[in-house]
Amino acid sequence: MTQKLTISARILPDGATVKVIGRDAWALRNLVNAGSQGCTPIDHPGPRWSQYVFKLRGFGFAIETIDEKHGGQFAGSHARYVLRSQVEIIEDSDARRAA
Repeated sequence: MTQKLTISARILPDGATVKVIGRDAWALRNLVNAGSQGCTPIDHPGPRWSQYVFKLRGFGFAIETIDEKHGGQFAGSHARYVLRSQVEIIEDSDARRAA
């Protein structure tokens, strides 16, 4: 049985530790790794980015949504999500399994 990704993190400088599980943890990891460039559903495909961000904000993470236009056959706009909180990853279950 595959276990869901679990990340324990805290917002610096003095935030409480929170445990984020599954796709929400995946989104948090991507946001942390992306830094100020942020993530879009185009460059980090995931089915429910807006829901992941909503839930992460509920944990207290400050995440900016930037509306970006795009061209092409299906021109329109998409969101870019940028983590504005300073975050410390305390534990990542994928890293623990790899060790």
